[in-house]
Amino acid sequence: VGTLAVNVSGAWLLGLLGALALTPQIALLAGTAFVGAYTTFSTWMLETQRLTEERQILPAVANLAVSVVLGIAAAMAGQWIASML
Repeated sequence: VGTLAVNVSGAWLLGLLGALALTPQIALLAGTAFVGAYTTFSTWMLETQRLTEERQILPAVANLAVSVVLGIAAAMAGQWIASML
């Protein structure tokens, strides 16, 4: 749950930053340096891989699906909020 919360909030922040009128250099720096350091993609993949090793296929698939769906929704929400600013 902790990894999911961090990754979804990072997707929201990346969506927000991506929709702001930033220079390409600033957007790249903010997106890769700050948000990339904040989010935990490698931890998410390791947790999913460990679930599959333990033959917990349904939780592993749910981990992938929920993370992707919520991440996309959060990024879209961030973009929407930025468009309102």
